[in-house]
Amino acid sequence: MRLSPLTRALLGAFTALALVFVYLPLSLVLLNSFNTSRAFAWPPPGLTTRWWSQAWSSDGARSAIVVSLEVAAIATVVALVLGTMAAMALHRFRFFGRDTVSLLIILPIALPGVVTGIALANAFTTMLGLELGFLTVVVSHATFCIVTVFNNAIARMRRLGTTLEDASADLGAGTFTTFRLVTLPMLRSALLAGGLLSFALSFDEIIVTTFTAGSGVTTLPIWIYQNLFRPNQAPVVNVVAAALIVLSILPIWLAQRLAGTDESVAAAR
Repeated sequence: MRLSPLTRALLGAFTALALVFVYLPLSLVLLNSFNTSRAFAWPPPGLTTRWWSQAWSSDGARSAIVVSLEVAAIATVVALVLGTMAAMALHRFRFFGRDTVSLLIILPIALPGVVTGIALANAFTTMLGLELGFLTVVVSHATFCIVTVFNNAIARMRRLGTTLEDASADLGAGTFTTFRLVTLPMLRSALLAGGLLSFALSFDEIIVTTFTAGSGVTTLPIWIYQNLFRPNQAPVVNVVAAALIVLSILPIWLAQRLAGTDESVAAAR
């Protein structure tokens, strides 16, 4: 479809406006991480790397990063296993209530974080009698990380169909052999993209974590929130936020490249 010059100009202007709206605040965070002023005076009176060295030696920040990495890694593994199994079950089998089950799997990521956090906290403490801590945070994160893996896996399965798996079964391969040699290679890039997005989603989650972490677990987002308004910690928090912005680019870029590869493969078929 050909667009008129005016339409193209308007689309370009709105796109540029949206990018400025999103990335200008992020650019300010990066710039303020080098600001010599503790109050982030504008324009910056000078530039320094002092806050970066302080952030590197901050025990609180480093401990929070380790906790966030551990939670995100475990939650992603759980999501990969359960999300893939759920996608395979809903794709291959027809049964009463299948659409309802699919909706229930996707629902946690659509609910407000406050509602999910309160519901999970009540379930852990009242119904299961668990003490809020590391385990409850991992389970809470896995509930919405499963959605990302599930969506990626079932979309790939629907696009590719079951022809190759049926051919493998006709040639005498068992269920696990077919999964290992046929199904998993077809799903590999989709699962990797879903895993990367799940990890990123878990790593920066704060609302659900606030309700399910208790007092003994401090993830990086919680540490940032707790120290954001402390004058002595504000520059360090700003550096940590700037570092996260830079580091977050890699998993999102990889997931996008993998999704692009998937579309190319689908088009070629």
